[in-house]
Amino acid sequence: MTDGETTRLVAWSHELRRTHATLRRALVVARDAVISGGSAPSATRDLLLYCRGFCVALDGHHRGEERHLFPAVARAHPHLRPVLRALEQDHAMIAHLLGGLQDALDRPGTAAELSAHLDGLAAIMENHFRYEERQLLTVLQTLDLPTSTAETLGPL
Repeated sequence: MTDGETTRLVAWSHELRRTHATLRRALVVARDAVISGGSAPSATRDLLLYCRGFCVALDGHHRGEERHLFPAVARAHPHLRPVLRALEQDHAMIAHLLGGLQDALDRPGTAAELSAHLDGLAAIMENHFRYEERQLLTVLQTLDLPTSTAETLGPL
């Protein structure tokens, strides 16, 4: 394997970390928007933008992983299939929580309700990201993925 090929493969683990860091920052921005101006019914456009943007970004990240990353990992490392199933279960739970946040934004919910939704998402998301990184970062350093980072890890 050439140095260029090795660098490209190792880059996937860096990209996963970067994507997770971006999503963490997006959550902080959404939480800050709730604190600074999210009292319903006069939720600011920024609040709606940040919270909805966060929801779309996180959902897109998980869809990309399930479509491209997880099948490639399962083919190359069949022993990790239970890990991938656990990660997919996390994705389903997070999608449910994102749906609750979307409902609260559509009503609109109170700042306390929005904060509670974001706090719940933050807890699950952080546990999920840490587990995923512990289980997959080393694997990603040897995985050949023919897709782009946007397709695989979401449009961030």
